[in-house]
Amino acid sequence: MWRITVSDKCISSGSCVGLAPERFEIDDFEGRSHPTPADIDPDNAVLDAVASCPMEAITVVDLDTGEPIEA
Repeated sequence: MWRITVSDKCISSGSCVGLAPERFEIDDFEGRSHPTPADIDPDNAVLDAVASCPMEAITVVDLDTGEPIEA
């Protein structure tokens, strides 16, 4: 399992939503992206979203090892 987090550096560019719409949404109240849900099975679309984030605001961690997953 992986855990996705989005930091407050997020500027709501929407690239993550465009690449992995089942994994991210923009919260109108907070004005930034957040994962839906945070804990997921490995998903290459999430890695594409991590790589495309202009603010490098998305982090993915392997819940078994605690190690970050690199895009």
